[in-house]
Amino acid sequence: MNRFKVGVLGATGAVGQKFIRLLAEHPWFEITAVAASSRSAGKRYDEAAHWIEPIPVPPQIAGMVVRECDPAELPEVDFVFSGMDAAVAGEIERKFAEAGIPVVTNARNYRREAHVPLLVPEVNPDHIAQIQHQTFDPNGRGFIVTNPNCVCVPLVLSLKPLADAFGIDSVVVTSMQAVSGAGYPGVPSLDIMGNVVPYIGGEEEKIMWEPLKLLGDLQADGTVRNSSIGIHASAYRVPVIEGHLLSVLVKLAKADVTEAQAREVYDSWVSPLAGLQLPSAPVKPVLRYDEPRYPQPRLHAPNENGMQVTMGRLRKAGLFDFAYTALGHNTIRGAAGGAVLNAELLVAKEIIRPRN
Repeated sequence: MNRFKVGVLGATGAVGQKFIRLLAEHPWFEITAVAASSRSAGKRYDEAAHWIEPIPVPPQIAGMVVRECDPAELPEVDFVFSGMDAAVAGEIERKFAEAGIPVVTNARNYRREAHVPLLVPEVNPDHIAQIQHQTFDPNGRGFIVTNPNCVCVPLVLSLKPLADAFGIDSVVVTSMQAVSGAGYPGVPSLDIMGNVVPYIGGEEEKIMWEPLKLLGDLQADGTVRNSSIGIHASAYRVPVIEGHLLSVLVKLAKADVTEAQAREVYDSWVSPLAGLQLPSAPVKPVLRYDEPRYPQPRLHAPNENGMQVTMGRLRKAGLFDFAYTALGHNTIRGAAGGAVLNAELLVAKEIIRPRN
């Protein structure tokens, strides 16, 4: 396949840098444009970005001149990835979609829009059919696809095998979130070193709502009927660099499911992406550990290039049916890597096509 020409919006920020790192050697996608705020526009990328990734700036990107986040400034791209802050993403992403340039975004602005997919490819790949109902571009080329909050990705991936096999009535989740989830410069050191902050503004609402759309049913009119699962969430900031750890309690719709049955469901679950050969897709999207000390952020967040969700301590749980621990790499699987996988699925399904 000829490589697709892609632009990165918000390229100098933390998520934008992660996009650049993940795309530098991507077999399908080639970065041909980087864009950011007017403060950075006109500068070389390596001068404009305060680079925080643990590798050098890719040499093919370092000398690129940063452009404005305007579709007229990126005429050659087939589509764009957006790592922009939500404060500015909404209007800019809409302009790109209206100009006929697909947008695959990490920002939250369009997650609740009726015809915009909120996508985790292993969970709800059928939701990409919503794109045909979007009206940003009268020619149908421009559209927006979003990926979820960085906690919702490991949450819904870890719930999906149980939901498929037994149905889910309700969930209580406590998220212990890494400091990288706050972006750069992030949480002040005196707030987090040797400490836990038991509140993250806006997080709990997203964790309680987004899984309902992700696990919902696609309707004939292109909308999604949200799942009726009851979800309660608590969000804590902890002194971990990368990897959000979740403590999850699940009440199933089906009674009398044994631990052995639940373990077998996880161990035998097959991703709907199997066979598509998407470059970023993990071979095993959800890996269950028997070792009770696992998963741990430092040890397991990097699994399968940061794209695998790991879980452990699956056990019966009193008032609920089961309890378990889940882990996801928040800046890869929960952000830039998840968006790259979304784009790969859209290419494989021929929804993203070359402009020329």
